Amino acid sequence: MGRPPAAAGSGARRMRCPRCGFSVLRQLVGRRAALDVTADEGELTAAAAEALHHPDRLHWCLRATRDGPDMRWADCRRRPETCPHPHVIDHECTGPPASPRRARTTPVSDGQLTL
Repeated sequence: MGRPPAAAGSGARRMRCPRCGFSVLRQLVGRRAALDVTADEGELTAAAAEALHHPDRLHWCLRATRDGPDMRWADCRRRPETCPHPHVIDHECTGPPASPRRARTTPVSDGQLTL
């Protein structure tokens, strides 16, 4: 049985990281419990991606589809030298940390409703 058809627009989108400006791919990967993945756009071999992999930085198999790039779980980790597809690795942002949001203050005293 084959893989069910992907929903329209479900592939990876090319964009810039809002913090560091690096070119990345972003996609919801998975059918049931999808992960929101942001990965570096640079393509690697499966073996090179496996070398950069650690528990907090996953790598993804990148497939070319008629709708564009599509990131999938890298299920070729046992034998990375045999995977014919390029791989990408999770983005580790080097930009400045996001500033914490300030709590909004209301212009009225506590207990008074504003309309």
